[in-house]
Amino acid sequence: MEKINIALVGYGNVGRGVEEALKLNADTELVAVLTRRPEQVRKELNDLPVFHIDEKPGDIQIDVAILCGGSKEDIPVQGPKFAERFNTVDSFDTHAEIPSYFQKMDSIAKERGHVHVISTGWDPGIFSLMRVLCDAFLPQSKQYTFWGEGISQGHSDAARKVVDVLDARAYTIPIEQAVRRVRTGETPEFAKREMHKRMVYAVAEEGADIERIRRDIAAMPHYYDDYDTEIVFISKEDMRKNHSKLPHGGFVLTSGVTGEGNKQILEYRCQLESNPEFTANVLVACARAAFRLSMDGYRGAFTMLDIAPRYLSPHSAETLRKSFM
Repeated sequence: MEKINIALVGYGNVGRGVEEALKLNADTELVAVLTRRPEQVRKELNDLPVFHIDEKPGDIQIDVAILCGGSKEDIPVQGPKFAERFNTVDSFDTHAEIPSYFQKMDSIAKERGHVHVISTGWDPGIFSLMRVLCDAFLPQSKQYTFWGEGISQGHSDAARKVVDVLDARAYTIPIEQAVRRVRTGETPEFAKREMHKRMVYAVAEEGADIERIRRDIAAMPHYYDDYDTEIVFISKEDMRKNHSKLPHGGFVLTSGVTGEGNKQILEYRCQLESNPEFTANVLVACARAAFRLSMDGYRGAFTMLDIAPRYLSPHSAETLRKSFM
């Protein structure tokens, strides 16, 4: 079997998750890691080529580079940079900035002759696809997306970027009353803070201005400013002991009416013990799609809304029709 050669850009929680996901996919192979910590990562990956993120990985054949950094500061810089050299896949998840990021990546892709699959994962990604499908199946319906309860990688990463924050975990918590109203068939108009609240556990530098950190996190645009956010400062030991796992999940609810007023409610849910590991598996499926799209002569940026399911699957079209229809 011809394998798709994958390079990782970044080797944190998502990068390690991608490494494990590749082992479950017989048509993929990890051939290189690019990281800001090459010496440390080489100790973890004895036989695998590891390069500094600014190095060129020699003459290693790389079919797709999977970008495993955070959306606040890493991917906006690394996406365009690596798009000039490789087909890429990323999980950029700042919803409000996806259209402009797409345009930038699409321009580079068409200039360089590459394929870039952006904003993959479960939201944006799978949930985006569910929203489109349910809107198509139930015209003029109302849609609601609830996240959590769980740890948001993007929001945690954003909180960690605040000056004097050593570590942070941001929990997204759906407001139960809002969920109940939708599930019983109501179609209310919610403000963001009426659907979710956020709880941030942070470890601060000794002597840091706690109130300034609290203000900086709570006022952060696109992440916290639209939500009621509680920020609790804890010790490194408490963080390690009580917040080291990364669960998450959520659901998309679509409520509509058909025919003579028959109420129809569609719900898609995911429940994840490890957010980064599941996101990593979606990234690998999208790397397969990027490679296949490239082989079929496509060029440009794509989201999961643009990709036929057969490009994501390791199975043949015949098997899909026989076993999955």
